[in-house]
Amino acid sequence: MKIMGFLKIMSMFTIIPGLVGFYTFYSLLFNRFLSKKKIAALCFWGLLTILIAGFAGFIGLNAITIGQIFRYNGIKEISIMVFFMSMLALIHGIIALVMKGFVSWYGDIKVKDELQQKNFQTELALVKSQLNPHFLFNTINNIDVLIEKDPSVASAYLNKLSDIMRFMLYETKTEHISLQKEIMYISKYIDLQKIRSANHDFVQYTTEGDAGAWKIAPMLFIPFIENAFKHSVNKKSDHSIVIGIKIAKTDISFYCENQFSDNGPGDDEAGGVGNELIQKRLDLLYPGKHKLNIEQQNNIYKVHLSIYNHEN
Repeated sequence: MKIMGFLKIMSMFTIIPGLVGFYTFYSLLFNRFLSKKKIAALCFWGLLTILIAGFAGFIGLNAITIGQIFRYNGIKEISIMVFFMSMLALIHGIIALVMKGFVSWYGDIKVKDELQQKNFQTELALVKSQLNPHFLFNTINNIDVLIEKDPSVASAYLNKLSDIMRFMLYETKTEHISLQKEIMYISKYIDLQKIRSANHDFVQYTTEGDAGAWKIAPMLFIPFIENAFKHSVNKKSDHSIVIGIKIAKTDISFYCENQFSDNGPGDDEAGGVGNELIQKRLDLLYPGKHKLNIEQQNNIYKVHLSIYNHEN
């Protein structure tokens, strides 16, 4: 019986403060304060927690001894007991913070590895989609025809094709490129598409604003533009494809629409890269800093993508 009584007393003296300190620091204080680097708030609430744990241990200890602890001890002795139990709670709390920090750090590494892997796969699929043999074959054939008609114009188009190939093979290897380079790439791509039609006005392409120091992920807009050329119908009419880029200090707004037939683009098509894949790429690169709207109405396919300021 004496042993059981001793165990009960020790459990109240050690276990209650330890449990309160450990789980409060582990489950509550780390997430609310330490992970957000609110050190002052952590210290305040940590101090309050260990004092509560000390008093909780003392109350439990007093209850086990049927009030004898409080009855036969003065304020000084009680304060010492509460202090020691609070220190036990603090030790367990520090252990909890270290453990939670390790678990959080390991989890972050795992998540980052997964995100990097997904991003790599997405980027690879996206870049591969740009090396479209059909587009290259048609462009080279069109340039070949132009060589006999107007060698200087053919040479200009050949240089644009060379620039596009260089861009796709080298510029896309970096995480971000200047917006100006992306716009130049889009302009040259559209110019090469225009030589496939006698009516160059079937494409309306405009840019507004100053690219300035904006940097974006490479080939962010081109899948939608490829999709527009792939599925656009009636290239003899003006403005059957409308593309616009509006640049502001706080955001970039990209707009693309094209006419399509009833057997036009499906919900998951965009230049060889599915919309789902593009959305995943945007979620990885611009979490909470982009907005993508895609609509199909009256045989008009519309894309509106906004990228909000993330580096400037």
